[in-house]
This record gives sequence, structure tokens and C-alpha cells, in this order.
Amino acid sequence: MLTINKITSASPVDYAAEELKKYLRMMMPECGDIKVAYNPLAADGFRLGLMQDFGLDVSDAEEPELDDILYIDCDEKGGIIAGDNPRSVLLAVYEYLRQNGCRWLFPGVDGEYIPMQDTKPVKYRHKPSCRYRGQCNEGAEFQPDMIEAIEFTPKVGMNVFMLEFFIPGYYHTYYNHAKNIENRNAEPVSDRQILQWKRQCESEIAKRGLQFHDIGHGFTCEPFGIRTAFQRGESTEGLIPEENRKYVAEIGGKRDLFNAHPLFTNFCMSNDTARSMAADYVVNYAKNHANSDYLHVWLADGTNNHCECEACQKKTPSDWYIILLNEIDEKLEKEKLNTRIVFICYVDTFWAPLEETLKNPARFTMLFAPIHRSYAYSMPDGRGKTKLEPYKRNKNVFPKNLAESFDYFDEWKKTWKGANVAYEYHFWRHMCYYVSGIGLAKLINDDVKLYKENDINGVIEDGTQRAFFPNGLAFYTYARTLFDTSLSFEQIVEDYYSTAYGEDWKKFYEYLASLEEILPFTFFSRDVARTKKMVHYDPKMAEQLSAMREATAKGRELIKEHYNSDYRVRTVSVRLLEHHADFCDLIADWMAAKARGEIDTAMELYNKARIETGKFEAEFERCFDHSLYFGEYIWTQNQKSPSKEDILTI
Repeated sequence: MLTINKITSASPVDYAAEELKKYLRMMMPECGDIKVAYNPLAADGFRLGLMQDFGLDVSDAEEPELDDILYIDCDEKGGIIAGDNPRSVLLAVYEYLRQNGCRWLFPGVDGEYIPMQDTKPVKYRHKPSCRYRGQCNEGAEFQPDMIEAIEFTPKVGMNVFMLEFFIPGYYHTYYNHAKNIENRNAEPVSDRQILQWKRQCESEIAKRGLQFHDIGHGFTCEPFGIRTAFQRGESTEGLIPEENRKYVAEIGGKRDLFNAHPLFTNFCMSNDTARSMAADYVVNYAKNHANSDYLHVWLADGTNNHCECEACQKKTPSDWYIILLNEIDEKLEKEKLNTRIVFICYVDTFWAPLEETLKNPARFTMLFAPIHRSYAYSMPDGRGKTKLEPYKRNKNVFPKNLAESFDYFDEWKKTWKGANVAYEYHFWRHMCYYVSGIGLAKLINDDVKLYKENDINGVIEDGTQRAFFPNGLAFYTYARTLFDTSLSFEQIVEDYYSTAYGEDWKKFYEYLASLEEILPFTFFSRDVARTKKMVHYDPKMAEQLSAMREATAKGRELIKEHYNSDYRVRTVSVRLLEHHADFCDLIADWMAAKARGEIDTAMELYNKARIETGKFEAEFERCFDHSLYFGEYIWTQNQKSPSKEDILTI
């Protein structure tokens, strides 16, 4: 009989032991019961604990609390499964199972591939390539999906989960069903309910020992009594307490909500009282939320929205930001709080400070967020050749690709020598325009390696937790590349596709790749269409898109041949492609009309695609974020009809 002995007492180790027991029993259904016990003196069976407790070397971890090391030395009857911190023990358990053939392709039970076989010996030691490997909530989220996303995170080797905002409004997006109201009635949820759900998510994160990153935007308003749990369309009357209006950023001679939304509103950072109020609010939050390992203190979202008062114009936003961060650090030190603070290099703060520096860099981590970059390619030529423009208050033009973005980052590094992590947007709007996800997966494999090469030690993805349509290759590539940057795109593709589709996986790959050739990202997203005045008019593309239905017809034959499998994950993966084929047909019809310049017809076809896809939303919503896709597509749909001048310039 197998036994699992916990050498170390910690919640993630307890959870790791139960997970190991569960999956071993699934792999070997007749192995009998598996006893789990806390036994620091155990010398046999599976022994789970800290590497330090086994006398193993962890000197290559700069900070064992943050840097994961996985250690496995097991034969058929058991052995050591360890890590340099409790979370790493859980990661090591999943890696032991992975090396015994287990795979997790997307969240939930349907995403599991657990072979039925005896275990084999594993000897393994690995420090993941990147310190920070995780995701942040975005898109339209619902609670069962969020719990499954957190559960999935360590199964694919990731160690970070971030929950943005004091009250994550993304729940409203899902439960109101605004983009699918023809098929689903609204199910309004209160902010009180959402707050409870956030706390539940935090508990699930803690159970696994994941790094918990918290908040982000909001600290520019909440300290002044401005509620950030605000839905578009609500009245803004009375949202700013009049006694605090003087602290709101002055733009165009007025102190008001920028774009009628709190989260887009900065405060007057030259005002000593305002900075003190903001710093006190951050410190009080840190004091009351000790579970927040990293507290993200960002400025307002949006661009060109900083205070224009005479005093604020004496320094750049980045300089005022550093002053604020230093004041927060002083107050945290006074309270003897070791909360780590994340500051963000984002839009206006892409420009490095001219005068100020952080006094206690050990507390801080920089979040490099190149939101304006192109997602059609990774690193273009021109690194180090950007003409850096001086900061122009509320009149800035932002870097348009990673080469330019890194050149601005280099300016920060002249005074900032601390830890860096990227904040990326692959699984936000850009994902929606890669119809097969293959091009996106290749981009991610390149990007993660590029970040590592440029002194950025990992990535947190700002994106939907349902990035698994038509499959999870892109997200799987993201997780695996962060874990081991030596892995090639081709290795990851074979690993994923052979698990999801079986022996004929190459046929599925060729089929899905053909769809992205018919409707390429560069046309669909308009990412490189800036020179075309943001229009889709292109008769040649309309003709090319007519091939979509022929391609999906062939795909449906392939689907039919592999419709059922002994493994649930393959059945689900194949049948998901049925919905995807329907989706591609509808989207191609819509985009073909746009390519012909038939804007009214295109609007009708967009709505047809939205409603028809929405009829089946509940069937595959754990993989497909309908609200994100069609919320994003309406932005594309609303572009103007091409004028004669536009047509002549294409």
C-alpha cells in the first residue's frame, strides 16, 4: 500500500498531499487506499516537504519565498517530492504527475488527461526560468470559472494570481449578459456578493500558496471617497465628495471625473495633503489585508489624464509617482509592514522620472506594461534606435512596438535596479483576432523568451480566464515557456495537440492553421492597418474569406471521424471545434462584408454572429468568453464606412 508522509506542516503541503493521492488513485484505480499522514521522521513512502528539511541545497534561489525550486527523487514506491517553499512542493507534485503522463489542458475536470498506468521513477530538479508566472482577472468572469482558473494555475506550473480592483466589476459583465441578452436574461449581482467572491478567491489562492497580487487601479480615487465600483451608465452625480474635489486632477481647467469614470481619474499629486491621504489609504489597506503578498499601487487607467495645475506641471507624473511611493514606503516602515509594492511603467509613466528615485528598492517591483505594442509580431528591428520623445503632459504619443517600449524601459533602468515583471495583454482583445490561436501561441513563446533576455523576470497576463477557444494551446504555451524558456514552440505544440487530439493531431493542427491563413490577425485586428486609416475595405480579402466555409467543411469531416474518445478531454476538445467551425463561418461572412465595404450588411452579419454564437454560450462558456469577443468586435464593427479617399489610399 502506498503512503504519503508530510514532512513539513503548511497548508499548500497539505493540499499537495491530497492532490497526489487523488491523481495516483485515478492513475492506478486498483492500487487501494493511500494513507496520508504528518510524519517528519518518515523514511519511506512518498515524502513531501521543504528541500531545506531534507538537507537539500537551495542556494540558487535568490529569495526562496519567491523563487521556486522543484525537486523529485522517486521510484515506483515513493520518494522525495520537495520544493524550497510550500508552494513549490505543490508545483513539484504536479510536475511529478506530468512526468508520469498527466496533462492539464484547460481548467476543470474536462481539461484533464490522466493516463491509467503504473508510475515510473522520476529524478528531477528544476528552477523555473521566470520568477513570476501568472494571470490577472479580466474579461467577463463568473465564480465557478474563477475557482477553476485558480485551481488550474499551479497545475501548469504557474505561481501568481492577481485580482484587480477593490470590487472586480468584471463579474457584472458576465452576469448582466449584455452582449447576449437575446438568449440569456440578466442575472444582476451586488457589489457585496462580488466582494464575498473575491475573498473566496483569495482563500483558494492562499490554500495553494500562490503569490497573491492585489488591486492595481483604484488608489487614485478611493482615498478621496470616490467609489471605484462603478458601472458605465450610472449617474456620476455626487460621486465626488465636494470637500475632496480639490484633490482631483485638474484637466482643461476643471476638477472632475476623467471620461466620466473614477478608474480613469488621477489625483493632484503635487498636493501634499492629497498624497498623504493616498499613502495612508494604501498603508491601512496593507495593514488590514496581510494576505496581499504584492500590493499593486497604480495610477489611473487611460492616457493623457494627468493634473494640469501649475504645481503638478513642475514635475513629470513619474517623478510625482516616485515621491508618492517613497512616502508609502516610509509609512509602511513605521507600521513594520513588509508588504511588497508593485509600481507600473504604463502609458504616461513609460517616461522615466527625471529627478526622483526610490529610496528602498527592496520593497518594490516594477510592472512593465507595454499596452500600446503591436501583437502582430514580437521584437521588430530597431532596438536601441528609438528617438525618445520628451514627456508632453496630456499630449503624448506612445511606443508602438516592443523595440520602442524596451528603449523607454532602458531609461528607467538607469536609476531602477530592482525586480521587474511584465504585464501583458495577449489574452485580452488581441486573442480575439487570432482565430486558431496558433499564431498567438507562437508570439507568446517568442515574447516570454524576449522578456527574460531583457531583464524582465516573468509575466502576469491581463486577460480572460477563458482563453481556451478553439483550444488552450496559447495559454499552455504561455505557462510552459515561463516554466522553461528552453522549450521550443514546436515541442509545446506536439505536447498539447497530441494530448488533445490523439494520433491524428497533425491533421487538427493543419486544419486550424489553415483558418488563420484565411482570416489573418493582421487583417482582422487592424493591428498593422494604421496606414489604412483603420478600415477593412479590401476586395481581395473578401475573395479570400470566401474559402472559409470550404475549410470548415473539411474540418467537420475530421471532427466527425474523432467525435468520441475513451478520454473525456479528447471528446471535449474535438467537439469544441464544432462550435468553433460555426463561429468561423459567421465571422468570415461578417468580415467579408466589411472587406467589400458593405457596412450595413456587415452590421447585420455581426449581430447574427453574436446572437447565433450566443445561443450555445452556456455549452462552452468555460472555454469561450462571449462577452469579451463580441464586446471587442463591436469596436471593430463600429468603424466608419470607407470614403473615396480611404479607398484610393488602400
